[in-house]
Amino acid sequence: MTAYEDIRLEGHIIDSLLLPRVLDDILERGGEYQILRFRMGRHKDDHSTALLRVAAPDDEQLESILRDLQKHGVEMLDQEDILLEPAPADGVFPEDFYSTTNLETFVRLEGRWIQVECPEMDCGVFVDRKSRKARTIPLIRAQAGDEIVVGTKGIRVVPLGRDRASRAFEFMGSAVSSEKPKHLVLAKVARQMRDAKAEGKKIVAVLGPAVIHTGAAPALAKLVAGGWIDVVFGGNAVAVHDIETAFFNTSLGINLTEGESVEGGHEHHLRSINRIRRCGGIKQAVEQGVLTRGLFHDIVRHNIPYVLAGSIRDDGPLPDVITDSVQAQQAMREHLQGAGLCLMLCSMLHSIATGNLLPATVQTVCVDINPAVATKLSDRGSFQTIGIVTDVGLFLDGLVAELETGGR
Repeated sequence: MTAYEDIRLEGHIIDSLLLPRVLDDILERGGEYQILRFRMGRHKDDHSTALLRVAAPDDEQLESILRDLQKHGVEMLDQEDILLEPAPADGVFPEDFYSTTNLETFVRLEGRWIQVECPEMDCGVFVDRKSRKARTIPLIRAQAGDEIVVGTKGIRVVPLGRDRASRAFEFMGSAVSSEKPKHLVLAKVARQMRDAKAEGKKIVAVLGPAVIHTGAAPALAKLVAGGWIDVVFGGNAVAVHDIETAFFNTSLGINLTEGESVEGGHEHHLRSINRIRRCGGIKQAVEQGVLTRGLFHDIVRHNIPYVLAGSIRDDGPLPDVITDSVQAQQAMREHLQGAGLCLMLCSMLHSIATGNLLPATVQTVCVDINPAVATKLSDRGSFQTIGIVTDVGLFLDGLVAELETGGR
């Protein structure tokens, strides 16, 4: 072994299994380690500290190992300032750019640590030397000449420790739950919503069309009316099916009262889109008295901002839908500032897209009948996500009841 670096790992590194994960990652990537010093916390709230020497056959492999370890919050002992290189062109990072996580991150500039604003995964770090500020920046928004952090020097990532993670849902034991007592789940989610509101943070709801199909829209409308929802994300489908329900009492042509298909019902969604397009949009349809009920009617009436991101399979789409995915992503990013809790309700793609934009400190609850949705979120890096496997209609009805009773 010809190259090595000494690193420090501090926090709840034993009970969170962080230290074993770090050691496994070193070995799996062809490196070796030596524990130079280890101090275990004596009480449950104490931090433990480990000093390790990481070795690899050459500098390139060592750099690769260290880059991977940074997501665990390791800190280099021989601290140096960050390395900065200019973006070579608009929408292009330097070759060796640092790829961010969604964890709290600091960079060292001129001997001082600066917090990176707006933590978000899969971005770069843009540094403004004059203002001494750093922030994440998506690839598409880089401009030629922007100074971007490269390499692994001068970067410190703060892992999501046990003290944070255990505050919510530690009773669940695993990331995805289908068998835990639902009243405990509902009580915990309601408590998190109250806490977010008390702290002045936003509650974001990500909606899939199943919210309408399952008859859960009235319960969600109660949350909107009660001031529990601050932002709504979704696609063309969820809005179209809600509006179809308001106009025809069907969703995809199925009567929501009787559960039977209606003659000519397959046309209802397109007729609904056409009616809204004639008005100029959902808000205009409400203002003109054309759309008089339904979830999106209530969202408009209560001035709740919403972002509808389009897809290649959209019918219409509604005028409100942002068909440019980059623009939709940026709109979502802006509305997520100040978020404290995110409810992801039966929408795999929009949930994953939202999870990619969220800092790890934002509590995220994913409700879906398919456990694979929450698993995919975790696999993509949204490891703060708690999955609740249940019918979204039953979940929302129970959540409304829990919030209305105030936990009594």
